[in-house]
This record gives sequence, C-alpha cells and structure tokens, in this order.
Amino acid sequence: MSDTHLKKKKMKNHWKKVFAIIWTGQFFSYLSSSVVGFATILWLSFETKSAEVLAFAAIASMLPQGIIGPFTGVLIDRWDRKKIMIFSDLFIALCSLVLAFMVFSGNLHIAAIYTLLALRSVGSAFHGPSMQASVPLLAPQEELTRISGINQMIMSVSSIAGPALGALLMSSFNLGYVMLFDVLGALIAVGTLLFVKIPKPERSEHIEPHVFREMREGFQAILSKKGLPWLFAFSVIVLLFLMPVSVLFPLMTLEHFNGTAYQMSIIEVVWGVGMVAGGAFIGFVKLKTNEVVLINISYILLGLSFMLSGILPANGFVFFVLLTSLGGIAGALYHAMFTATVQKNVAPEALGRVFSLYGSIAILPSLVGLTATGFIADHIGIDYAFIYSGIIIIVAGILAMFVKNMLKLGEKSLNS
Repeated sequence: MSDTHLKKKKMKNHWKKVFAIIWTGQFFSYLSSSVVGFATILWLSFETKSAEVLAFAAIASMLPQGIIGPFTGVLIDRWDRKKIMIFSDLFIALCSLVLAFMVFSGNLHIAAIYTLLALRSVGSAFHGPSMQASVPLLAPQEELTRISGINQMIMSVSSIAGPALGALLMSSFNLGYVMLFDVLGALIAVGTLLFVKIPKPERSEHIEPHVFREMREGFQAILSKKGLPWLFAFSVIVLLFLMPVSVLFPLMTLEHFNGTAYQMSIIEVVWGVGMVAGGAFIGFVKLKTNEVVLINISYILLGLSFMLSGILPANGFVFFVLLTSLGGIAGALYHAMFTATVQKNVAPEALGRVFSLYGSIAILPSLVGLTATGFIADHIGIDYAFIYSGIIIIVAGILAMFVKNMLKLGEKSLNS
C-alpha cells in the first residue's frame, strides 16, 4: 500500500476530530473579532457621530488585505501554514492589546484606531487564506463542501452573537476590556491549533524561491483552469453591487418602511439567521448537485431578494423580513460553494496564492461600492438602489448559467 493511499485513508478517518478542534478555536476567534468590530463602530459612533469616520474605519480594515494579498499568498504557499495562522492570531492579539493599553492610559486617538485596524487587516490577510488553503490537506475532497458549509455556519453564528455581546460589554465596560476579550479569543484559537498537525503540500520539484515568479504562478493557476477566471469575474461583479446595498439595510428599514431601531435589529438578526440556516444546510445535507449551478442560483435568489425588497410598499415590512432571510440563505450558499469549488479545482500547493489573489481582486471593487453608498442613497434613492442592484445580480446569475467552462468546475462535486 502506497504512502499516498495510507495518508488518504488516515485523513478519511480523522478529519472530523481535526476539524472539531479547529472549529472550536475558530469560533472563539470569529466571535471575539465580531465583538471588537461592533464595539469599535459603537465607540467611533458615540465619540465622533461622523459617517465619514466610520467609512474610513471600514476602508482601513479592508484596504491592506487588498493591497498585500498577492504577496501574502506567495508566503502562505511557501511557509508552514499552521505557523502562519498561529503568528497571525498572535499579531492580531498584539494589536488589540496595544489598543487596550491606549484606552487604559487615556491616549486613544482616532488615527491610532485607523492604524491598528489596518494592522489587524494585515494579520487577517495571512490568516484567512492560510485556513482556506489548509482544508484540502486535512479532509477528503468529498467532504470539502460540507466543511465549507459548517465553517460558514460558525462565522454566521459569530456575526449574530458578536454585536449583541459587544453591545453588552460596552454597556458595562470600556473599549479596553473589550479588546482584552479579543486577545483571549485569539489565544484560544492559537491553543487549539497547537493540537493539530497540518501537512505541507507536496511539491513536484525544488525551485529557488522568487516572489514575483511565484506570484505569476498564482495567476497562472487561475488562468490555466478553464472556467475559473469566469467564476472569479462573476463573483466580483456580484460583490460590486452587493456591498453598497449591504450597508443600506438600516436606512431601508428607517426611511422606506418607517421602521424603528427595534425593527433595524430584526433585519440584522434575520440576515444572520438566514446565513446560519444556509451554512447548516450545506454542512449537514450531502448534496449531489453541480456546485457552480448552485452558486448561480444563489446569485439569482440574492438578486430577487434585493429587487423585491425595493418594490415593496411602505407597509410591507413583514415581507422585507422574509426576503432578507432569503438573502442570508443565498449569501451562505454562495460563499460556501464558491470556497469549496476553488479548493477542488486548484492544487493545494497554489491555494494560498489563489485565495489571496481573489481576496485582493474582490476587496478593491467592494471598496469602490462602499464609497459610492452615500451617492447612491442621496441621488438614486434607497429603494431604487435595491431594485437596480438586484436586477444586475439576477442578470449575472442567469448569464453565468450559460458559461459551459465555468459549469464544468462544479462537476467534481458530482464525481466525488
């Protein structure tokens, strides 16, 4: 029996135990990050009451990932991925610890928050792709979709619980103690990773490291797989029109449906519940369907939820709640299926570069969409922003159904 066959047999028997350990740590990491994110928004809102400051904070927390992504991918594929995740978590914890110290010493400034948010983004640029690139090394290919679904469910639960816990902590403690909670979450994640062995991807030959050559190989890994550039292109188009709408849900509730703060919270919760439901469905139901077809269907459902929400009359809030939960389910299906499809169609030794490159490609248009949010709300109208964005996303989902090379990427789910 060959070494490769033995490794696959061992992987098939032990992946659940391995991921139970990883998911335990990741849950605390996601939860504490969600708490910190919401607590920071609360602090900035109370201290500055400025939409511009909040926009700059969002940009600071995203832009570094978009800029350094191509370089981090090279290092992820070159170095030990477990060590990268551990050091990334420790670096993020250090950023939170510095911020906590500044709060306790009374020297906290907005510029310092921007800087530390940007540095946390650098840590995330290493951690996220490292985790995604490690999954195929730890589990059999036929389980990648389920793992992606469960991971999405854990992230969604954290995104629901995080703001609630963040608001509770901020009502009882100052921002410094919330940052210490984030340090604790990162240390738990690091502790669990110490109990997991992540094998290094096999390389066919030893080649002298060269950043730009390896970066080019990452692009080639995308371009050489027919259909993968199309998968990325449609995803970026959808994100470009999804991001502006995603931040308009509170205003849609207040202005279009004449809602209250309580109704705003309902919308935030039902989106998260939809994401949990979608992740749970993928994680616990073994699907025998072309995954790219499901991605395209999720685009259509997402677009329909936006378009119909914009058409609803002012007294249609109940239907807005239902459509928002549908959008959450569709969002979870898209994210989990997209991740699994890439993992199945790219060699493990190139996955770090591919996920990092995609992250950079996707984040930059998302930032364009975010910066256009104010213009869209003021000049087009919130309801029309939902309608137009929804129509474009629906059209993208329909057109994607006719790209044969892209559909072939999802056939691995039928053969596994």
